[in-house]
Amino acid sequence: MIDPVTLLAFIPAALALNLTPGADMMFCLGQGLRSGRAAAVAASAGISAGSLVHVTLAGLGLGAVIAAMPGLFDVIRWIGVGYLLYLAWGALRSGPVRADAPSVPARRAFRSGFLVNLTNPKVILFVLAFVPQFVRPEAGPVLGQFLIFGVILAAGGFVINGLVGIFAGQAGRRLTGSPVFARWLGRVSAGIFAGLAVRLAVMEKA
Repeated sequence: MIDPVTLLAFIPAALALNLTPGADMMFCLGQGLRSGRAAAVAASAGISAGSLVHVTLAGLGLGAVIAAMPGLFDVIRWIGVGYLLYLAWGALRSGPVRADAPSVPARRAFRSGFLVNLTNPKVILFVLAFVPQFVRPEAGPVLGQFLIFGVILAAGGFVINGLVGIFAGQAGRRLTGSPVFARWLGRVSAGIFAGLAVRLAVMEKA
């Protein structure tokens, strides 16, 4: 059982990390601008699901696998780069955002958020560096502790990223009444996705 003091120390640290702008938050921002609030919330849920996968794998010993196979890190990274560029191209190809344009289905937005998070090896490194600081082997099964901490991280991220996406969705839908703004919303969304791809492509392992 996790010590209450450890849990109380973890929660504010996790919240502070959730509030720090990063790739996940920017992705939800882009989804909100492009497809509205529902898609942004679904994307946030997909991101949280992906983070739970990372935490589970870390608890199962992913760190040892990455140490033994360093090339795996780059493979995952470039898959993520390719997927983000695909999303950017899709945003540009679809043209200006119209006020009456159908939103991206929640299922597709969830899948996109899940894949973006899952193919971001920076999340793997973050989990491996941050969560173990609060894990105590004498407190019980290590995997169980990883999962508890992971749920807290995922829940906080879902709320914060979802709120960012909702705000972007409200702003985006108001602006789509103007053809000029509608055209630029599509470009901004594509720019966000492309920027995340570049950021992932040039990032270092540490």
